[in-house]
Formats: sequence, C-alpha cells, structure tokens
Amino acid sequence: MPSAQEEIITRARNVMPAGGFGNFDADVFIQRGAGAHVWDVDGKEYIDYLIGSGPMILGHGHPEVLEAVQRQLADGMTFFANNALGIELAEEICRAVACAEQVRFVSTGGEADMYALRLARAATGRDKIIKFEGGYHGMSADAQMSLAPETPGNFPRAVPDSAGIPDGVAEQMLIAPYNDADFARSLMDEYAGDVAAVIVEPLQRIIPPAPGFLQALRDLCTEKGVLLIFDEVVTGFRLAYGGAQEFFGVTPDICTLGKIIGGGFPLAAIAGTADVMAHFDKQKAGADGFLMQIGTLSGNPVAAAAGLKTMEILRRPGQYEKLFANGQTIMDAIGEHLTAAGHAHVVSGYAPMFDIVYTDKPVRNYRDTLNSNHDKVARFNSVLRERGILKSNYKTYISLALTDEDLTQTVDAISEAAKAL
Repeated sequence: MPSAQEEIITRARNVMPAGGFGNFDADVFIQRGAGAHVWDVDGKEYIDYLIGSGPMILGHGHPEVLEAVQRQLADGMTFFANNALGIELAEEICRAVACAEQVRFVSTGGEADMYALRLARAATGRDKIIKFEGGYHGMSADAQMSLAPETPGNFPRAVPDSAGIPDGVAEQMLIAPYNDADFARSLMDEYAGDVAAVIVEPLQRIIPPAPGFLQALRDLCTEKGVLLIFDEVVTGFRLAYGGAQEFFGVTPDICTLGKIIGGGFPLAAIAGTADVMAHFDKQKAGADGFLMQIGTLSGNPVAAAAGLKTMEILRRPGQYEKLFANGQTIMDAIGEHLTAAGHAHVVSGYAPMFDIVYTDKPVRNYRDTLNSNHDKVARFNSVLRERGILKSNYKTYISLALTDEDLTQTVDAISEAAKAL
C-alpha cells in the first residue's frame, strides 16, 4: 500500500506540470511546521533550514505572530482600500531602511523587482539596465536574463533563462560579472546616457561582495547619474535590522523588500527616495512620468500584522546576535568536518544565510560557482535529509527558533554527510 507521500506525489503529477509548484523538490510535501521543525505528510520530522525560502526567520507558528494575525482576521482579511496596519508597516520600514523615504507595497519580491526596474526607467527616461550574472531578481522577462546560464556567453550579452521571452528584452539588459566594478564602469562609459539603473543583490545568492565593491557601485552611479537598486528581498531585516544597507554601510536609491516583512504571508515592497518614488503619484509625476501600480492584495492587513510583529520581535535585544551565533555554529561544523574528510570547499555567505561550494578556488562570482562538484552537493544534502535536516541544494537559511538540541543534531548530521562523500 502506498504511503501518504507516495499517494500525493501521484495525484500531483496528474494535475501539475512536473508534479509540483515549481519551487522546491516536487517529491517533498510538508504537512505542518512548528518552531524550527516541519513534518511531511508521512509524519517524518525535519529540522528546517529552508524556512519557506527565507520568511520564517522566527520559525513556524510563533505565538505572538499568530496572535497578531488572528486579531486581524477577526476584523477582515483584505479590503483593496488602504488600511492602518499597512501604513504602520510602511512607517517602520522608513525608520529602519536607509534609502526608504517612501514605500509602495506589492505581493511578491519578484513583483517588487519588476516595478523597481520600471521605476528606474520612468525616473531617468532611459531603458538599459546593468544586471550581474547569476543575480536573482524574480521571474520578469528582464530578471530572467543571465540568472543561471548553463553556457555563459560573452559579457555583456544577456542570455535568456526561459522560453517565451522576446528577443528584444536582451537588448535592454547589460550583463556584468559580480564583484567587478571596473567592468560596470566600462559598460556605463560605452552606453553613456542609456543606462537607467544598476540592480544588484548586495549578497548575491551566497556570494559576498568584495571589500569596496558596493561602495564603488554607489560612487559610479552617483557620478554617472544612474540609479542604484539593491534587491534586498532576501537580505532585508536578515543581515541586520536595517538590512544590507546597514550591514555594509552603503545606501542605494531604490531597494526591494520581501520575505521577512510579510511574516510568512504574501507581501513585498519597493522603497526609495521621495523624488524617485514620486513617479507612483500621478499628480506629482504627470501623465508622462506616472508609473501605474495596482495589486489586489498589496499591503493587505493580515500580512502587515504578521510583518509588524515579526519586525518588533527582531528589534528586541539579542535577536541578531542569536541569529548569527546559530549560523556560525553550522558554518564552523561544515568547515571542520569537510576539511577533516579531505574535501576542498568554500562555505560562502554570512551566518544568517550561506552554503557550500565544492571547489579549491575563491568564489567571487557566478562562474566560480560552476566549478562546484555538483555530485557532492547532491550526496551531502541527501544524507542530511535522511538524517532529518531539510534545506535547499544551494542555500541554508537560519532561524531564531533553532534550539541547542537542533544544532547538535544538525552538527551530527553534517559529520555523517561529510563522511558519506
């Protein structure tokens, strides 16, 4: 008799392309979560380092977040009209994030990135965008240029990562190697007057910026009259309460936020300086400069309530110290056990978010990650899952819900996985 997991996998394959939502392993069906743990439909328990791809930084079902959500549910789920909790959330974002003088809400991080690029074009009257190879900025046609090319082309030619994207999109995207400010300068010099913005993940997936790289981009954009966009959907409120802007001390013109600010519910935002954000205001921008943005669930009060409570908890003393300590414990264990087992590797990223690249070379950009031994990636993560550790293949997210017992079990699993390689 098939297990519950096997049965639902069969059902999913009948009604969904590739048998799933397109996000994670289609053979994994999670039934519930509590704290740092999740259970699949067969009842198998895992320590969760996927955390919903980032938003569950407090863990699943945090009682204070649940209380805030339930209080709002009794008053209504969504209105399309403005609501006070959304304004309160925008005020807190503006207090916390250096570039945020005004905020516009959307429902997903990819949607926020799409609007950020459109906003930059509206504000500058230019069309071209500089994007770094391997940078993830959602699912729009622009963002799906050179995200993960299996056969990277010559810079700055954009390579589409999806079918269905018109050829003309590539003409507006200029692709540069991450951590190479000189190349970005050469593009701005060559396409002088055509570049609207540079969009960058301050921490590109798990690749840290080289010392001075982000500041060099800031200086270059200021010099050339180009807008700098930080995609902080992942790093916002994770690396620090003020996000990567606080962590690295560099302020963009526009940033995008998501994941944590919705507390596990669909909510994201575009934030920026008041003069740039004015393009969302038709009275200020005029008909030619106005950027239309409408979303049925944008800024909905349930997500705003969850985000506000999540952010309030993150402001409490010791939260980021604990988050970094949890992550450092795992990073140190990976380094210790892979080194002892004789496997060349780099643990790339920062304590709240990182992963392993199996290489003996430095990791400074997307092409360096292609050197990783992908068989080792698959085997290592497979053993972890067998030992009750759930994570994606290429990113480890840390939560505040992890206990000392969780960390001990994880370190033991890492030891076994390193030996299994």
